[in-house]
Amino acid sequence: DPSMLQWKSFLSRQFNQIREDGWAAVWLKAKALLKLAVIPFAVPVVLVIRLLRPLIIIRLGHLRSERIGHFVGNTEMYLCERDIGIYDPRTFDVFYCSSHICNHKLKEMWGRHLHIFSPAIVLKCLSLANEKLPGAEIHKVKLPSDQDIHGYYTRFKPHLAFTSKEEAIGRQYLESIGIGSNNEDKFICFFARDTAYLDIVQSHRSREEWSYHDFRNASIHNHVPAVESLIQKTGYYAFRMGSMVKDELKIDNPRIVDYAVNGDRTEFLDIYLCAKCYLFLQSGGSGITALARAFRRPVITVNQIPLHWCHGNPSTLFIPKKIWSKEKKRFMTFREMLEIYNSGTERFLHSQDYHHKGLEYIENTSKEITAAVIEANERLKGTWRTTKEDEELQRRFLELFPNKSQLHGKSRSRIGAEFLRQNRELLN
Repeated sequence: DPSMLQWKSFLSRQFNQIREDGWAAVWLKAKALLKLAVIPFAVPVVLVIRLLRPLIIIRLGHLRSERIGHFVGNTEMYLCERDIGIYDPRTFDVFYCSSHICNHKLKEMWGRHLHIFSPAIVLKCLSLANEKLPGAEIHKVKLPSDQDIHGYYTRFKPHLAFTSKEEAIGRQYLESIGIGSNNEDKFICFFARDTAYLDIVQSHRSREEWSYHDFRNASIHNHVPAVESLIQKTGYYAFRMGSMVKDELKIDNPRIVDYAVNGDRTEFLDIYLCAKCYLFLQSGGSGITALARAFRRPVITVNQIPLHWCHGNPSTLFIPKKIWSKEKKRFMTFREMLEIYNSGTERFLHSQDYHHKGLEYIENTSKEITAAVIEANERLKGTWRTTKEDEELQRRFLELFPNKSQLHGKSRSRIGAEFLRQNRELLN
């Protein structure tokens, strides 16, 4: 009997997963069974929501709270869209968070703008029941992309804001470090993506299931010379960010705070430091950078990969990882990179996509990162002096891209001037 064989196969998979993952698998399966059991009781509630539609459109939405990049970026984009008025004025949106919340303080702050229902399991069940009935899309919040495709960050003020009490707590911490309230006492944040966070958060899964973004990782140690150079020139402070990081910094510089490991870190300070920093230096498209962007802080991105993901507001500067072709025994040009990104089934968002094509992604050197940081600082201060040659190289680079990307909208980022000078052959 085919149906009996399917059941046996299904049960065999369940037992194998429990044997491999233990109580973590039991807990996940118990929650799944609970949802299925509750759905029949949720259907009448969903039917009432349907009946109320002529008066009020109740929509159910899921906030991606398990990863801070999405928890910040998608939510901020939604609020910008709400400000524009693209939603029906009769709409009443209610949200629930994922089972894992990466930052509870952020949830509290979003709660000042959104109706977030707790316990989440109730709204999850209503959402599941809604999906089973006709007309589900009308009552479902589909959050926009976390990418600022339409340039909202330059049109709207940040939605996240601190209360006077929170401001006092944040200021007290900065003063304890030695950062005063005068305008000269600025600080930067810096971060390099590594495997530490997902090693812990995704420990219930095999590494093969979540390590596909390893190509975005980079060494934090390559960033230190750039940070030290900026501190020497300006007297600024620097905070190394991260909730869980792989390597501790061994630096004897009181103005560089290894905040990620020194015991000071809190969920609130993660938000506050990103909101108040002079600029944020990030590597590999890290999620925490979304906080700096949401507060409209300037961002420098190094080790950008894939190349066609370069985007951001006008104050953003980036330099990409270079791609070495084993077959051609040379670095790929920007045009060749874009061609392989836009052809075939691979979107080059998995490490294996590169390995299958015989490609190696090469991290930026500390010298390249330092040049980008110095340029960004001088641009922010208004002291950067560009040349006709630099602008011509910049123009040639931007001409490689379409006027508007469906993924990221209009490109508003600049590639580092020194990086282009040293890699002119990549423009061929």
